[in-house]
Amino acid sequence: MKRISIFFGVLTTAVVLIGCSNVRRDPGTVYMPDMSYSRAYETYASTEALTQAGVNYTATPVSGTIARGEMAAYPYKNDSAGYAMSASVKNPLDVAAVDLKEAERLYLVNCGICHGKKLDGNGPLWNDGNGPYPSKPIALVGDAKYEAMAEGTMFHSLTYGKNAMGSYASQLSTKQRWMVITYVKSKQGAKAAAAAADSTAKSM
Repeated sequence: MKRISIFFGVLTTAVVLIGCSNVRRDPGTVYMPDMSYSRAYETYASTEALTQAGVNYTATPVSGTIARGEMAAYPYKNDSAGYAMSASVKNPLDVAAVDLKEAERLYLVNCGICHGKKLDGNGPLWNDGNGPYPSKPIALVGDAKYEAMAEGTMFHSLTYGKNAMGSYASQLSTKQRWMVITYVKSKQGAKAAAAAADSTAKSM
């Protein structure tokens, strides 16, 4: 009798110890399995069903679509004809209302590394010939060619890239690109005004 008691005592202890293990072997009963284990749906992962139904879905916006709050799209393509016609495009922003401090910040963040803080082409990548660039970037101020460049042509170059400069369409919105151009033109205008005043003073 004593042996049976000991046997059942050991068996009960073993069952209790196994039952108290942190390893769960039974997930239990799930009352609403569709709530606990939701099915993964990937929207439009396959467009085969849509195609069969006669629905043309390409996952791209309709041509000419403008994002909410965005300015009108630039009308010219990235080709020689588009570059030539860009000179006729005017800055759509009210220049007097542009926040030049923010425009300067955008310029310094995106353009200053090449064209320099003073727009003289002496940015950190050139650094008086001590930087990694083998040739000096263009000077936006002090070079008659670029001071005379039309706003639209500048915008075209910012949008598509030009020579060694890549496109900034993904980094800057349409409005921000026009703000940068407004800032550049304001600096070019200030330089021209200072030069004209100096010339007048010398001729007197």
